[in-house]
Amino acid sequence: MDEEIMANKPQVQIKRQRVRSKRFRDMQTKTPGRQVELDPLDAIKRMKSTASTRFTESIEMHARMGLDPKFSDQQLRATVSLPHGTGKVLRVAVLTQGENVKLAQAAGADVAGGDDLIERISGGFLEFDKLIATPDMMPKVAKLGRVLGPRGLMPNPKACTVTTDISGTVKDFKGGKVEYRLDKTGNLHVLFGRADFKEEQMLENLKAIQESIEANKPPGAKGVYWKSIYICTTMGPSMRLSLSALQNVKGKGE
Repeated sequence: MDEEIMANKPQVQIKRQRVRSKRFRDMQTKTPGRQVELDPLDAIKRMKSTASTRFTESIEMHARMGLDPKFSDQQLRATVSLPHGTGKVLRVAVLTQGENVKLAQAAGADVAGGDDLIERISGGFLEFDKLIATPDMMPKVAKLGRVLGPRGLMPNPKACTVTTDISGTVKDFKGGKVEYRLDKTGNLHVLFGRADFKEEQMLENLKAIQESIEANKPPGAKGVYWKSIYICTTMGPSMRLSLSALQNVKGKGE
């Protein structure tokens, strides 16, 4: 009888608090809390002060969007050219043929080729961060789907990685163009520099991302588009931004 009563009792889920390091807890004292919205420049200054590791941390923007990725008209995937780049060296591979191979190499591609490169990738070669392809190569690239798809490396027109302008595209990605894509939970995660950037450079990169996200608003978006936006270093606590304040910041060249 006692066993039957116990079986019918609802199980209470105990949420365990995430264990944080002493360094992280010390850095949290420099933030006003996750619910306090900060002016973008103030948030950037506070964020820079939390970069306390022995390596140069990357800086990231995380946004919760009012989108449901289950619906095709609420998908969000695009690219943006950051005025000051990401601070990271991007390894670019190009799948093309003929004269385009030389154009890709001249533009700065780390590796370029046609059928030979496809065979290398099939054999396990994945020493690149971005794969660009010309449209004529896409039927051949299809067989690499199982290798490239799970790693997010499959060329896609929406990501500007299927193109006839090989030279310009390689230069763009080498110069700081980044891709962003809505994840399964309706959030965006975009790297926009390094902790050793100047505050003004961080702000201009962040502004470029905000403008790009608004310019690429999906046709099926309803209600509140932006729900919240945060910035942080790789190993630091997050700062919540005032979206209206960011929208009022003038972009580079304005």
